[in-house]
Amino acid sequence: MEACDRPSASTFKFHIFYNSGQNGAWRNIGYSVYDFDALRPGGSIPNVYKLHFCSEGASNPWPGSGQRVKNNAASGENEHYKYWARVYFNSGYKGPQDVMAPYQHIAQFRNVYNENASFKWTSS
Repeated sequence: MEACDRPSASTFKFHIFYNSGQNGAWRNIGYSVYDFDALRPGGSIPNVYKLHFCSEGASNPWPGSGQRVKNNAASGENEHYKYWARVYFNSGYKGPQDVMAPYQHIAQFRNVYNENASFKWTSS
């Protein structure tokens, strides 16, 4: 599954991490996410699910493996060459945010540390 490939091998260009310093479990994100707890694949309303960190380390799980992304992420990295990555405090791209320019890594979120609910790509 693309969302759980190693970040360096994923074609999805935003990576969100459970721990500071791009450590612990991760989730690769390729598209804007209005609410980390209400994903609707293909726009379907009956099939709503919560975004979770990927499970890594079968016998010794990495910190955050399988946990919800919403209000649990501490750092991120933007590997897109053109677009800015924005992680928001609230769902719907609202409230305080941490912004990452193209090719920028944030060792620890400042404004949305463990309080994050949505993600959006922007042109600046």
